Amino acid sequence: MAARCSPGTRFFKTLLSCRTGGPGQYRTPGLCEQQLRCRFSSLPSPPPPGTWSQLHRLPHRDLYRLSVTDPDRFWGSAAVDRLRWMRPFHQVRDCDFSSGKINWFVGGKINVSVNCLDVHAENHPDRVALIWERDEPGTEVKVTYRELLETTCRLANTLKSHEIKKGDRVAIYMPVSPIAVAAMLACARIGAVHTMVFAGFSSEALAAKIQDAQCKAVITCNQGVRGGRLIHLKSTVDAAVRSCTSIQHIFVSQRTEQPVVMGELDVPLDEMMSQHASVCPPEPLDSEDSLFLLYTSGSTGKPKGIVHTQAGYLLYTSMTHQYVFDYRDGDVFGCVADVGWITGHSYVVYGPLCNGATTVLFESTPVYPDPGRYWEMVERLRINQFYSTPTALRLLLKYDDCWVKKYDRSSLRTLGSVGEPINHEAWHWFHSVVGEGRCPLVDTWWQTETGGICIAPHPLEEGAPIIPAMAMRPFFGIQPVLMGEKGETLTGDSVSGALCISQPWPGMARSIYGDHQRFIDAYFKVYHGYYFTGDGAHRSEDGYYQITGRMDDVINVSGHRLGTAEIEDALDEHPAVPETAVIGIPHDIKGEVPFAFVVLKEDVGDDPTAILQHLRGLVANKITKYAVPEHFLVVKRLPKTRSGKIMRRILRKVVLETTNDLGDVSTLDDPSVVKEIVETYELYRKDREKKK
Repeated sequence: MAARCSPGTRFFKTLLSCRTGGPGQYRTPGLCEQQLRCRFSSLPSPPPPGTWSQLHRLPHRDLYRLSVTDPDRFWGSAAVDRLRWMRPFHQVRDCDFSSGKINWFVGGKINVSVNCLDVHAENHPDRVALIWERDEPGTEVKVTYRELLETTCRLANTLKSHEIKKGDRVAIYMPVSPIAVAAMLACARIGAVHTMVFAGFSSEALAAKIQDAQCKAVITCNQGVRGGRLIHLKSTVDAAVRSCTSIQHIFVSQRTEQPVVMGELDVPLDEMMSQHASVCPPEPLDSEDSLFLLYTSGSTGKPKGIVHTQAGYLLYTSMTHQYVFDYRDGDVFGCVADVGWITGHSYVVYGPLCNGATTVLFESTPVYPDPGRYWEMVERLRINQFYSTPTALRLLLKYDDCWVKKYDRSSLRTLGSVGEPINHEAWHWFHSVVGEGRCPLVDTWWQTETGGICIAPHPLEEGAPIIPAMAMRPFFGIQPVLMGEKGETLTGDSVSGALCISQPWPGMARSIYGDHQRFIDAYFKVYHGYYFTGDGAHRSEDGYYQITGRMDDVINVSGHRLGTAEIEDALDEHPAVPETAVIGIPHDIKGEVPFAFVVLKEDVGDDPTAILQHLRGLVANKITKYAVPEHFLVVKRLPKTRSGKIMRRILRKVVLETTNDLGDVSTLDDPSVVKEIVETYELYRKDREKKK
């Protein structure tokens, strides 16, 4: 029977009786066993309007405690007061981790585009919604909420005229631009499900995602512009759709003046939009209808389309955007992520627009035309919050500080880091040089699957510390749990384990498209009754959380997750390569890079150097350029267990030169292989040192 937790009008008495002091508050001791079980549902009693306006005035400690002890009251009141509903919901949540069932705001009808556009166009039509920071500095384009609403409606009507309807999947393969944002919101307006694909993926990678989602249409541009270079997008789409029988239309917008050859599936998007009305009635959508799919890397190499839905995702992104970054009405929010990634979805588009913010669309690179690009942009656009990646920061800190200090950064109020744990050197440079020591720096931890930020230094009690290079505090409704090697819950402080979350939150993913069992197996089966993040974490003596990195065969290159299996699959296609193993190793700039161990057939006649060059091309074409391994090491064989499983941890030890501590190797089929690989690696390392 489901554990039932009613809204609890007696909360405030409970609150006063169970307050605890000290930074370790985030363990929320004293929760009843019922609340810690894997099933979570609530009675059909959403809070009355106006409740959130009272609750949000609580001190942070009390508000956090409310969010985990009475999530129905917390999230229900926030949803009622912060979102515009077409039909009210009758139940806050109905969730069961054991079956992967996650439902929030049950029975409610909503439209995300209305909350992101119409609400603000009615009240502040001339407020700037988007600042498109184009590739060439000083050529920014500003788009108001009224203009964005009209563009979105024209695009939505264009889609409808080509029989795109509720539930259809639409791939978007576009550079960072207002038309890309309008494409996302147009899909949301008519109930189509968008799947944004980063416009740097190869045609094969794009095709795999289109095929998995069975997309009905693709929206793209003729070209993209980035770092002074032209990127041919339409030709990539053309190559991809040759193997995609589900595609009926390719909508093509013109980013540059370069004409493209139009085929029978092609629709000139800009021309068609001009023929359609600037008003499009929004589709009433169920809270749990799909909003978008976003493909992320798994450990199997098979496409993994993470499903996010309507109301819960929107509420969570809007609240994390406000509270983590201290967003205030009228701020200019500068997240420099590409819209093709979850960071772009949540903190370039949906979160900021739901809050009526002015959000920056950054088309260029951190070093174009010079290493001062970010900070010149901050001065010119008067950016208040700046959200970037450790990869970009590590790149920039290698240049002289004059590239930062020559520009006025007094508008900055909050700095943020995303994508991977930030190292101390980058943290201190970002905080001290860029932020002049006066801007709080929030190192945020979250995932494509979580929808929004889950652990970050903000929000916090007034005067509470921020510890460098540490995510620290769980967001409202997030209850982290650390699990030991035997599946036990680790209690107390100064402990490390597998990072899990013990109860559902509105922004979390709902499924893997077309394979719900895979969703259950990946996230809820490893530790029954908990969401398993795949990351390890350390809880400090003060009760704060430090992310220690991935625990599975996924590596993080420049903030982008890559499954080692998908790289291995690409490498193994070469006829001279019977077997490969890919691991991630630390890199000063990118965080991690792939290192490939390659076994060649004995009778191969080709020069190994030529084969390795071909392998680089295979990975670039099948996945993307940043997936190409930084290192290749040709070996005679790989370390395997008696059952045939490759022991990648041994390969990591070899590269990190820690083979004096191999751990348990009793399951190795032939222990002599370790010495073989160590000797081969030593020759490779010495050869590289000579070439430096």
